[in-house]
Amino acid sequence: MSGPGLTLEDFDFDLPEELIATRPARPRSSARLLVAEGGSGIKDRHVADLPDILRPGDRLVLNDTRVIPARLSGIRRRSGETGQTEARIEATLLGPRADGCWNAMIKPLKKLRIGETVDFGQGLTAELVARDAAQGVLRFSEAGEAFDAALDRAGSMPLPPYIAAKRAPDDEDRTDYQTVWADRPGAVAAPTASLHFDQPLLDALAARGIGFTRVTLHVGAGTFLPVKVDRIEDHRMHAEWGEVTEEAAVQIAATRAARGRIIAVGTTALRLIETAGQGGFIQPWRGETDIFIRPGYRFQVAHGLMTNFHLPKSTLMMLVSALMGMDRVRGIYDHALAERYRFFSYGDASLLLP
Repeated sequence: MSGPGLTLEDFDFDLPEELIATRPARPRSSARLLVAEGGSGIKDRHVADLPDILRPGDRLVLNDTRVIPARLSGIRRRSGETGQTEARIEATLLGPRADGCWNAMIKPLKKLRIGETVDFGQGLTAELVARDAAQGVLRFSEAGEAFDAALDRAGSMPLPPYIAAKRAPDDEDRTDYQTVWADRPGAVAAPTASLHFDQPLLDALAARGIGFTRVTLHVGAGTFLPVKVDRIEDHRMHAEWGEVTEEAAVQIAATRAARGRIIAVGTTALRLIETAGQGGFIQPWRGETDIFIRPGYRFQVAHGLMTNFHLPKSTLMMLVSALMGMDRVRGIYDHALAERYRFFSYGDASLLLP
């Protein structure tokens, strides 16, 4: 599935720091949109132009995952011979476990012992029940709706590392880093291409005869992990939970049968429908996917992709290269850099139609 001899360096490029967006465009649909269709030609448009760009009968596939306020800051208190000591503990929830506990990145993990409790405030406390060298397992005092409410009070949005390094998350991010159709809680990163849509744009697309299908992929923190191998075929993708319902599969199959185009909004939606289409046709699917789409991959379901501009040397650069071809993607990114498009999660978007 991989082109011969491809290495990590094949997906590298120089990105000026000032092109990394730390706030989104307002309104959402005012973001710029690079349109690349076929083998040549690039158009500079805006997301609000989508109703004029897409065709009646096209179908957009939307990821309806909801980002949880997964970043927590708390205090560990420990009593000893010299009295009580405290340590500030930062935790980022990575995902729930079958036993009701949560996997979490914890800093500094070395200051927390098994059995100790961290008070995150707002009525939310958690006990460290297991750990390894990289992360810990937390058991929270609350469960169900009580946990959701306490997490919403105590947590903040888990902004990507390249934004969090520049500023702390704030109340604006609770809206900005969430899609307008977010429904099923579980993601610790947003499906960022979807952040460009607002209700007026959705209404205009529907009036144009564009269909919508919702699927769910809970985006994990692994989406930000760097590729650490030189040969890309040696990379192992992180797994993320997703679901394509029977209704979604029927809608997508009907659109394809009517010769409409299936356009995934975001790489998460694309990876999910391609997972559900591994038999050569779309079907209901539920579980964890670690599909790695890279040059040489043959697409089964999607005809196109709307996506933001990605990190150098990332698996997402490999995915768009699989869709459009490596030379075409180099030209697209050269154009985006020359025209000073805004990059990454809060940046501008591209519409890629091979």
